[in-house]
Amino acid sequence: MLFVEFRFFWFFLAVFAVYWSLRRNDSRKIWLLICSYIFYAAWNWKFLFLLMGSSALDYFVGMMLARTKNPRRRRGWLTLSLCANLGTIALFKYYNFFVSSSAAFLAWLGLPASVHTLNIIIPVGVSFYTFHSMSYTIDVYRGKMRAVSNILDVACFIGFFPQMVAGPIVRAFAFLPQLESPRKFSDVDVRGALVLFLTGFIKKACIADTAAPFADRYFAAPSNFTAASAWVGVLFYAIQIYCDFSGYTDMAIACARLLGYELTINFRFPYFAQSISDFWHRWHISLSSWLRDYLYIPLGGNRGPRWFIYRNIMITMLLGGLWHGGAWTFVIWGALHGVALVVHREWVRLTEHRPQAQLIIRWLAWPLTIYWVCVAWIFFRAVDLQHAFPALRSFVLFRSPGTEDLGTWMLWVVVGLAVVHWLNSLGRFSEWWRPIPAPLFAAGYGCAAAVVLLFIPPRYTPFIYFQF
Repeated sequence: MLFVEFRFFWFFLAVFAVYWSLRRNDSRKIWLLICSYIFYAAWNWKFLFLLMGSSALDYFVGMMLARTKNPRRRRGWLTLSLCANLGTIALFKYYNFFVSSSAAFLAWLGLPASVHTLNIIIPVGVSFYTFHSMSYTIDVYRGKMRAVSNILDVACFIGFFPQMVAGPIVRAFAFLPQLESPRKFSDVDVRGALVLFLTGFIKKACIADTAAPFADRYFAAPSNFTAASAWVGVLFYAIQIYCDFSGYTDMAIACARLLGYELTINFRFPYFAQSISDFWHRWHISLSSWLRDYLYIPLGGNRGPRWFIYRNIMITMLLGGLWHGGAWTFVIWGALHGVALVVHREWVRLTEHRPQAQLIIRWLAWPLTIYWVCVAWIFFRAVDLQHAFPALRSFVLFRSPGTEDLGTWMLWVVVGLAVVHWLNSLGRFSEWWRPIPAPLFAAGYGCAAAVVLLFIPPRYTPFIYFQF
């Protein structure tokens, strides 16, 4: 069930109406849990048991961590949770990747190997809800929060349908306290949530889904297109993935707010970042902060010699790339970002007392950052390495044997969208609708929604991050 489908609007209307008609907090949570499971089962009901099992296991581990004072036993319970959650991800997302990669390596060594891969369907959102679940047991183990005695709260936190299948990745300590007391409708910013949902809908259904055919056409056979078309294809994919993912996040946050809950912000205009480090403070913030707190810092973080810090950065980014899927293209994408983060740190260190060098790079910071991000997007989007390298050669070296043309004039579309996005980052489109009287706002909102529906493509495409 997609947020941009009409059946979701009817589904959410029923959720909203019944939820706010219930008085008892437990009744509301039971209703939310039932609706969340229906939402997930609409994709594939069989994997609902996987979600329920993850919730039950981590609730049990949390309770055992609260009762156990022995450090060794506590580590054992945490290990059980981590192995179960990471093992689930490894089985569904990486089994075939590791088997085929190992067979290829043995063949390169000249050793015969038979490959036995499985026809595995990846449960939608498995990487997201397992990270939600792990944040609970890790934080209880660390003493950052107390174990929750009500299994209903843990199940609602892990299964909450707006953020369950594509984020943002919500931390237990930020969401579970919101379940303790009943939400008040008087505290809900209905107007703001509706505007945010429509904004996300426009990003996804109008912009991302319109850009997708151009990006898909190019990346299906990059060798067939001119070098100029490579820029069109790559930039359109950069637009597509941002509008697709941030559009989902906007709609998820809006739905949660309409039910009285607050989810974490996931994007802060990442394409205006002034460095690769700044980019990761703006892009998929919930994932980057999760990796920082639960992987980078436990590895040692910024403590120790430079080589040790840079090792931690590379490990974190490589695993961050692999988190997106079992393919070498994702690993290379993570490696490119890891190398960029290391280079940026070295540059800052070397130019710390050289203001002239800092002034020069200040003018080049944004174009260099966005260029490197787009280079990395090539590997993120490419079907495989055989498709990635021709696109990389065309984009970087402006050389391609292809003659097909996507239309250089499409670059002006990129410029136009960039200008609108820049004005939005300056706050030119925010809050102007606040003073409008409620009846006029409702009429205007309905008209805007009707106009938007005229411009959406005839077919909806799944959200990109559903596959992760």
